[in-house]
Amino acid sequence: MSESDRINLMLDKHEIQSLLTRYCTSIDSKQYDGLDTVFTPDAYIDYSASGGTTGKFPEVKAWLAEVLAMFSMTQHVIANFEISVNGDEATSRCVFYNPMQFANPEDTKPMFWVGGYYNDKLVRTSDGWRIRERVEDMSWNFKDAALAT
Repeated sequence: MSESDRINLMLDKHEIQSLLTRYCTSIDSKQYDGLDTVFTPDAYIDYSASGGTTGKFPEVKAWLAEVLAMFSMTQHVIANFEISVNGDEATSRCVFYNPMQFANPEDTKPMFWVGGYYNDKLVRTSDGWRIRERVEDMSWNFKDAALAT
């Protein structure tokens, strides 16, 4: 691999990692229109491993806005990026750790944590890298005792 190829590969991986971070920022700031710069318009998303929905991006985006409204705080953290680039296509797998705090009238602020992996297929578009398929693989979850009842 030439030095130029190595540099381009590093740039692609950096752009993909930034894209994945933008997903987390959009979710946690509740700026769901930011997801339009993360997914292709026809992306398939599968959150069923954690009890969520599956479908095309527009429907899943609306579902995220609805279901995440029950949380006063979310913090999506991603790490351990495995990114493979092949021309204008790529795959990515990264660990996620998501603590989330429920909004409730008693103001007890119960917490819910979930961890697992995001498995993505990406494509290079005229606007940069975008996820065209995401499959969540949940490894674990934990609820405050107040939620266990």
